[in-house]
Amino acid sequence: MTHTHVHAPAEVAALVHGDPLGTDRVEALLAVTPPRDPEAYREGRARAVRQHRRWAAQVVVTDELARRACAELGLRPPEDTAPPDVLTVDEADAAELGSIVAAALAYSPAARALLAHLEALQHLPEGTLRDYYLRNPDRFLTPDALRRGADPFGATAPEDLMPYQEVRAGIGKELRQAMGRRAFFLWLDRERSDVVYSPGYEHPGDPGHPDHEHRH
Repeated sequence: MTHTHVHAPAEVAALVHGDPLGTDRVEALLAVTPPRDPEAYREGRARAVRQHRRWAAQVVVTDELARRACAELGLRPPEDTAPPDVLTVDEADAAELGSIVAAALAYSPAARALLAHLEALQHLPEGTLRDYYLRNPDRFLTPDALRRGADPFGATAPEDLMPYQEVRAGIGKELRQAMGRRAFFLWLDRERSDVVYSPGYEHPGDPGHPDHEHRH
């Protein structure tokens, strides 16, 4: 992804659809976010400091874009949510979503509200749910079948599998979550295409700066 840079006033981290986003919002996030390499950060190593700031800028931009999307959709994220003293990001979410999106969802009520909205929009026909159940028998073995070491893809008795109606709701929830997350990524990629970053606030993976990295 190529990001355009802009020579903006020192207090502007980016232009989001033409509107300035202040560096104060980035600094507020930095104040509650432990750096990925604390020792390097404490020693003031320039690369660690720059990459942490660029990462924080992406999280704040995502928050701003989500706020705008919620306003357009008539969604009302909770306004009384206090910023965290220390932002905690679940490691499993970071591995699955990337650290930027995982942090944005942990940090931004608007991003969470938008994701919930996108999940609720996903339609799953009954055939899709049942097909998932039939194609993934290993996920629905009963505790007794697991203890016996039953082969879910071999010869199993009907009682070795949890009944479809008992797991149907869970399947729907899981698939809607996955589809909602894909929709969130597509939305974010589209909206970020009209964001212009000030020097020093580019995406950490932007090849336009010499110490870019592809880890999100």
